[in-house]
Amino acid sequence: MIRVLLADDQSLVRAGFRALLDAQPDIEVAGEAADGDEALRKVRELRPDVVLMDIRMPLLDGLAATRRITDDDALAGVKVVMLTTFELDEYVFEAIRSGASGFLVKDTEPDELLRAVRAVVEGDALLSPGVTRRLIAEFAARSKEPAAVGTLTELTEREREVMALVGIGLSNEEIARRLVVSPLTAKTHVSRTMVKLGARDRAQLVVLAYESGLVRPGWLG
Repeated sequence: MIRVLLADDQSLVRAGFRALLDAQPDIEVAGEAADGDEALRKVRELRPDVVLMDIRMPLLDGLAATRRITDDDALAGVKVVMLTTFELDEYVFEAIRSGASGFLVKDTEPDELLRAVRAVVEGDALLSPGVTRRLIAEFAARSKEPAAVGTLTELTEREREVMALVGIGLSNEEIARRLVVSPLTAKTHVSRTMVKLGARDRAQLVVLAYESGLVRPGWLG
């Protein structure tokens, strides 16, 4: 059973998500929060698998709450998915850098929301390749020259290659076709790379790929 915490200051939004999620046989809403402080308390108390976190909330915003959750080793198993009104919300990429596993627009289709919750628990890509490319482009526009990341020396040549392909927004299936390997092999390479670099999920791997200089602007294909 996947346990979800809903964090949004709008009760109608929470009610809509609860009705959808609780109707699923493999998902249950463990609790709700109306602001970032309450969300942080509920996460520590309930230890949900996923937090659907609104970016803009009173007292403590979703971005700050996410950073505190992802910085707490005791909460390492909790995945945060940011909720926003617009796809290109100015805080979305900063949320990914802060440790969020991805983001969803609030008017996303119900099936997409359910797929996202299940995907993030399994450690798979929550962001579609198109969204990933937009995030990289946004990061490229805002960032300074990337600094070298010494931990990349721990990766094999194939793992660096796979990381670069993840960084330009390719899915496991697309990576498999590019490298002429099975999707399972591609997924294994991605997982090993994440473990070696300490990346919480695929979204953070994308950020590391850019920050290390392995992926640069103009490589979005």
